[in-house]
Order: sequence, then structure tokens, then C-alpha cells
Amino acid sequence: MKPVCVLGNGQLGRMLRQAGESLGIKVYPIGLDAKLETIPYQESIITTEIECWPETILTRKLAKQETFINRDIFSCLADRMKQKELLDNLGLPTAPWLFLENTEQYKKIFTIFNQFVIVKRRTGGYDGHGQWRLNQGEQYHLPLDIYGKSIIEQGINFSAEVSLIGARSNKERLVFYPLTSNLHKEGILRISVTIPQLSKKLQQKAETMLSMIMKKLNYIGVMTMECFIDGNNLLVNELAPRVHNSGHWTQNGASISQFELHLRAILNLPLPKPVVNSPSVMINLIGTPINYAWLSLPLIHLHWYEKEARVGRKLGHLNMTDLNTKRLSSALIKLAPLLPNEYQHSINWAIQKLSSILGS
Repeated sequence: MKPVCVLGNGQLGRMLRQAGESLGIKVYPIGLDAKLETIPYQESIITTEIECWPETILTRKLAKQETFINRDIFSCLADRMKQKELLDNLGLPTAPWLFLENTEQYKKIFTIFNQFVIVKRRTGGYDGHGQWRLNQGEQYHLPLDIYGKSIIEQGINFSAEVSLIGARSNKERLVFYPLTSNLHKEGILRISVTIPQLSKKLQQKAETMLSMIMKKLNYIGVMTMECFIDGNNLLVNELAPRVHNSGHWTQNGASISQFELHLRAILNLPLPKPVVNSPSVMINLIGTPINYAWLSLPLIHLHWYEKEARVGRKLGHLNMTDLNTKRLSSALIKLAPLLPNEYQHSINWAIQKLSSILGS
């Protein structure tokens, strides 16, 4: 089996490497400053954990390799405006948007959108960086360098945020995980709850939408579609052409993790639909030091990234899965005192999700 080189050596690359180990596949996460002579890129399949990267000797060389899966797609999906144009061309619903060229547009923008707006840099923003939520009159605080490099969207008073993770093989086989409910704070994912058969109608709608996108792009591998639920409608928020934070629960809550599924897809290995029988919860550990007391709870699976701790940085995550939702909720209640106070809202939200959706 060919080895796999992953452009980027963060936690996603690390977890792809771990998934490769159990399959007997060598996976090499590559830092952007790596030396070409240290990388077996010529005999490898190449993938990435990031959508956007600087132009360097390394990235220029990799971009010329025919074995770089989805190589010509990233320039489209790394740009939020090109994403929006793709979705518009496919007739898929999104929040109304405009290209933000200058400050003179605001009078028209607030007349058209008639509520708060979201400004997003076309490239580079993530985890709340490069994004601003504005009410009328607040636009004057924005940096001037965003104009001509950003889009502006109508704010949506959505009832929930969900993500769908799917994979497509080069034989055009498509498989999907159940929809995942997500809670963000300041643009950073805090917690995810996944319940099999959350909503058959929404699941079918989301799968149809993501299928259209992957087929249009001839995309191979795992892709993530983040959506707002607005009434009975799904509005596509953003696409991620890679494994995704909201899919970390699959490491312990599915028969095949998103990381293994991505490797299977890009290496043309069998791609069965992952089996998901039980509800799962994933908690991001953000700027929080490791606490081995978490392991006193039998449902806890700790995934630690061995990164230097700093405020706002993702340092690891906790996965929990159980067929019995009451037992899962009870474990969350016991976990709460072992985490800083800032996690309490997220844990209460997850408990409400488990109880309200399944009536447990």
C-alpha cells in the first residue's frame, strides 16, 4: 500500500497518522517548513489537513504532483466567495451574501439584509478569526484591509447548527455519518452531540446537498458541510474539504472513524457505510490543562494533542458514547465539576439535546 503524505502537521494530521497505523499504512504529516529531501512525496498519495497554505518551495513542488488528491479543488473551497458561487450555481441555499468592496456599501447592505450581518475574510479565517458579527453602526471598527478581500452575509437567527461528514471514493461511492449538532462560542466549536436518526428528513436533505457538491467537484475523500437549521430548511454555512473537528466523535462512536474513512477513500480501499448505533458527545478542550481525573469516568475517551497550552488553543478533546442516553447524561453531570466553569453551559446544552431529542 502506498504511503500517504499529509500537508500540515497539526492535530488532524496526527490523527490521520494514528488511523493509518491500524491499517498498516504509513502516514507522514508534513510541516510547511519541511525539507523536500526528507519527504517521500514521489511515491506517496498526497492529501492535506488544511485548505489554504502559503506558497513555498515545498508547496509548489507538491502542487505539481498528480498524486495530490483534490489538488485543483482547494483553490476553490479555500475561498469563501468561490464557495458561495459554487453553492449558488448548484442552487443550494445559503445565507444571502455580497462581495464586500468598500464602506459605501453598508447603507445598501443594512437596507437589504435588515438585521445583523457577518463579515468574513475570503481566505484564512478559522475558529472565529477573520470574522466579525455586526449591527448597523458597528462597521466602523473593522480593519480597513478587509475591503476587497471579504464577503458579507445576512445574519441568520437559526434554531441549530449541524454538520454532515461524508466521503466519496474514485468509484463514486458515497457514505455519510449521521448529522451532528454543534455548539459554538466566539466562532470556536465547543461541543458536539450526535444521535443516530436525529431527523430522517434533514439527514436525507443534507446527504443530497453534500452529494451534489462532491459530485460536481469530482471530490475524493472526506468532506464536511456545516449548516444552519432555519425552520424546516438547511442553509449551507461553510464547506471543509477535509476531516473536521465536529467529526472527532467518530473515533469512538462509529465503526470507522472519519480519519480512517478518508484514508480508505483516497487509497481506493473498501468504503462501507460506517455503523453508528449509539449517541455520542465530543467536548473540545480549549486552553485547558490535562486532567487525568477525567479518566475516572468509564465512558471518557481522552485524545490529547501534546501541544503547548495557551488561551484559546485546542489542546485535545473528550469523546463519550453510550446506547443509554440517561447514562450518557449522567456521565456528563459527573464530568462537569472536573472542568472549568466555562464548560458548564456547553455540558448543559448537550444534556438538553440528549433529553429533548430522544425523550430520555
